[in-house]
Amino acid sequence: MLKKRIIPCLDIKNGRVVKGIQFEGLKDAGNPLELAQFYSENGADELVFLDISATLENRKTLADLVNQIAQKINIPFTVGGGINSVADAKIMVQNGADKVSINSSAVANPNLIADLANEFGSQFVVVAIDVKLVDNEWNVFIKGGTEKTNWKAIDWAKKVAELGAGEILLTSMNNDGEKKGFSLEITDQISKAISIPVIASGGAGNSNDFAELFSKTDASAGLAASIFHYNEVSISDLKNYLQTQNIPVRCQ
Repeated sequence: MLKKRIIPCLDIKNGRVVKGIQFEGLKDAGNPLELAQFYSENGADELVFLDISATLENRKTLADLVNQIAQKINIPFTVGGGINSVADAKIMVQNGADKVSINSSAVANPNLIADLANEFGSQFVVVAIDVKLVDNEWNVFIKGGTEKTNWKAIDWAKKVAELGAGEILLTSMNNDGEKKGFSLEITDQISKAISIPVIASGGAGNSNDFAELFSKTDASAGLAASIFHYNEVSISDLKNYLQTQNIPVRCQ
């Protein structure tokens, strides 16, 4: 069995790490440079950086911050936010990103997935999918969770895999920030429906939530933010716990 990955996420707004609940009520969670270096040195398998308020005007500032973080870490680094073209992705690569994450831009222009895969390889392309349970159906949302699309979660996941995405970052908006566990049902459905890795996000509150994720779904990685940022769970303790549950993880 492939070893499961533990991935902290830095949601960035105005140069600071922030965290909310169900994408709302954002609060400051720290300095991105300090947190990135800490996670790199303390067992994180990868790091995800998402500029949640990306605009054309702040792309240079974003690129500078990406560059600074890349120089402080030695783990795979995924960057997302405001990436609408191959040219945008190249800027992030030039500043140290190993992968890019696209979300709203992929829904608006699905061919962007194939364009990025053709330019950089599928392993470079992470498609973030924000899903919300509405009237007993998991729907895809874009624009920071503010706009519902016509896509059903599983259909869109299959589509992005067909177009060449190397990985999906699946976030349950219903569970985001609630610390009541991951959305196991939709995570399992999507991870079994496609052949590319699924990173589960939204809802981690303790180490057992990760154990349940990996024992009850085919997700290849678990992503969390606030429990790591606020030292509620350390990555080293989490990995030690998962090993006691016979879940394979990368040792530090």
